Amino acid sequence: MGLGKTLLVVFSLLHTLVLATSVGVEHATDDVSTYIIHVAHVHAAPPTHASQCMDQHAIAHYTSFLQGILPSHLSEPTPRLVYAYSHAATGFAAKLAKHQATHIVHHPSILAIFPDKRNELQTTLSPSFLGLSPSNGLVQASNDGGTGAVIAVVDTGVYPKNRRSFTADPSLPPPPSTFRGHCISTPSFNATAYCNNKLVGAKYFCRGYEAALGHPIDEMQESKSPLDTEGHGTHTASTAAGSAVPGANLFGYANGTAQGMAVRAHIAIYKVCWAKGCYDSDILAGMDEAIADRVNVISLSLGGRSEQLYNEPTSVGAFNAIRRGIFVSAAAGNDGPDMSTANNLAPWMVTVGASSINRRFPANVILGNGETYVGTSLYSGRNTAASLIPLVYSGDAGSRLCEPGKLSRNIVIGKIVLCEIGYAPAQEAAVQQAGGVGAIVPSRNVYGQFFLSSPDLIPASTVTFADANAIYSYTQSAANPVARIEFRGTMISQSPYAPRVAAFSSRGPNRFVAEILKPDIIAPGIDILAAWTGENSPSSLSIDTRRVEFNIISGTSMACPHVSGIAAMLKVARPDWSPTAIKSAMMTTAYEVDNGGNAIMSSVNGRAAGPFELGSGHVDPNNALDPGLVYNATADDYIAFLCGLGYTPNQIAIFTRDGTTTYCSRRPPIGDLNYPAFSMVFARSGGQVTQRRTVTNVGANTNAVYDVTITAPPGTRLTVAPMRLTFNAQRKTLDYAITLSAGSSNSPYNAWGDIVWSDGQHMVRSPVVATWK
Repeated sequence: MGLGKTLLVVFSLLHTLVLATSVGVEHATDDVSTYIIHVAHVHAAPPTHASQCMDQHAIAHYTSFLQGILPSHLSEPTPRLVYAYSHAATGFAAKLAKHQATHIVHHPSILAIFPDKRNELQTTLSPSFLGLSPSNGLVQASNDGGTGAVIAVVDTGVYPKNRRSFTADPSLPPPPSTFRGHCISTPSFNATAYCNNKLVGAKYFCRGYEAALGHPIDEMQESKSPLDTEGHGTHTASTAAGSAVPGANLFGYANGTAQGMAVRAHIAIYKVCWAKGCYDSDILAGMDEAIADRVNVISLSLGGRSEQLYNEPTSVGAFNAIRRGIFVSAAAGNDGPDMSTANNLAPWMVTVGASSINRRFPANVILGNGETYVGTSLYSGRNTAASLIPLVYSGDAGSRLCEPGKLSRNIVIGKIVLCEIGYAPAQEAAVQQAGGVGAIVPSRNVYGQFFLSSPDLIPASTVTFADANAIYSYTQSAANPVARIEFRGTMISQSPYAPRVAAFSSRGPNRFVAEILKPDIIAPGIDILAAWTGENSPSSLSIDTRRVEFNIISGTSMACPHVSGIAAMLKVARPDWSPTAIKSAMMTTAYEVDNGGNAIMSSVNGRAAGPFELGSGHVDPNNALDPGLVYNATADDYIAFLCGLGYTPNQIAIFTRDGTTTYCSRRPPIGDLNYPAFSMVFARSGGQVTQRRTVTNVGANTNAVYDVTITAPPGTRLTVAPMRLTFNAQRKTLDYAITLSAGSSNSPYNAWGDIVWSDGQHMVRSPVVATWK
């Protein structure tokens, strides 16, 4: 059967991608599960940290509280507290039987109960690609600060052993005096040896994970400590703020100086992800602790699909982080190119999609008929051969998917094998086991022109699905099909143009509320070189015995820490800016053209990408330093937004944590949230929609005058009132409104344009999206 007709197997990219929320907590035979319980009042419990050294008084208090609201006939099995939350949320996590949870949900002090669920995880060139230089712009401005910001990386931990990315430069400033974090020592994590002025915090949270497992962590398999045995957290942490390391590479690929975005920032690690995923209760505990430690930025390269904002721990925790002045960035997810797949959708956090940089690792597949197909590879050895060697399709050798032990050795030995869609290194191991000498692996059909690099175990190339089909046709038509694979190393060039939106990067529109455009921005997330753990191979396969200091992986997980590092520098350079102002500065200065001067394209089809793919555009760190105008929003604005969504007082109290359940004295239209982008929704019959905004002048010229340029979405009429904003020392903040008029549409449809405010020096751009439902 041809490749184009076979069932597409959704393959795991292991630690390169943020995956969608998987299954709920595994239920034991007595139907006991972990639940996150939000309470309306603290019930006299003192403030506590949800750490491994949790305040036992809080545990005792909530245990007593549970026992008090459960009648005697429901007291068994005995509830067991897992965490107490006091910063990211107010409440606790506990192991309860389902009938107990069903009973207490009706108690007046209980706001909500949610089952714990599992989430999973979602550079030498990217700093220069982003225009960062220590001699000017954002880096220079942030270097002038007396202290460095602290970035909390909520992930799989960190591997600092012999990792130069986590050494402290003597010139590194101290962390802010307000930072309260520290490193926890365990038998496998020596805090005294590993922590320094770069790595200033390291903690771990596993109680939710252990509750789901039903037994303690097997420390022969993974480390019950901040130590990263997976690699993902080490990679994201060093991408955000790793120290500069000359001569960094993976098997010679991407050779250069590897450094994080904010080399003068500090890193605090909150390990919440383990071998079998990241549980909500642990994520919330890690965020709770980060807020208590008074970090400056929280970086979340994880996520999952939730039904509403109020039952998404990252949204609840992020709300309380921004109330404390903490910037929160999160990965959009890797379920693209399908629409409405983005996660981490709360308007108070920055949702980051992934883009390419101008670097490739081409591996050409050359066939006996003279055709050449360009793929990609990170294979560390030589070409397959100078001459052509036999080529076979895996389906003709016993296993279309190149599964271990299923390929016929008699057919495969000494040949290159064309496999069907799967995880390339795992398939290559199966080919090698059967005596094959090379492999060709197709990318997913929906990825179109896009493919991902892999740390290949044998000579191999990943090619597009269309090219794989052409190669398949050759294997079926040629009497003696032959091929060879030629590795071209690292290529940095203008062609194809960059950035492009990654095929896997999750798209909008926002499934919670279409009036909030998501993702917010895109940042480098394809083939990013950063530090890696010494406990895992670059392929994450147990049969792979290779160990590396740096690895090259892809995902919105890699894009998110780029934005986290940029935010940390903006925090230092602009200490008076709120997290919302920093987000606004990034969004309104983001660009929409590639390095060839054309519209940023989708890597799927080479067509211009729209706002549901790239948000406001590609992050531009230096321009974000001086945006001219910013769109600010307060916690009260977000509460009014939640009221506009129709959330009940109890649901809103999950976010506010103040014990009050009386809100919604005003219910402004949800489209009036002071967001730096516009998204307007029409019925099929069309109509007219007005949205209002407030902008604050943060430029050096207090008497700036801004005029607006309008590009209406096709098929609409767009007006702005007023069309001129005149600021002075007394009038630093001004209001305006846009009105979009649209005709009817017989089918769902999206169109976009933008408005740009300019004073002759600054260009403050906001996309305007029209959607007909």
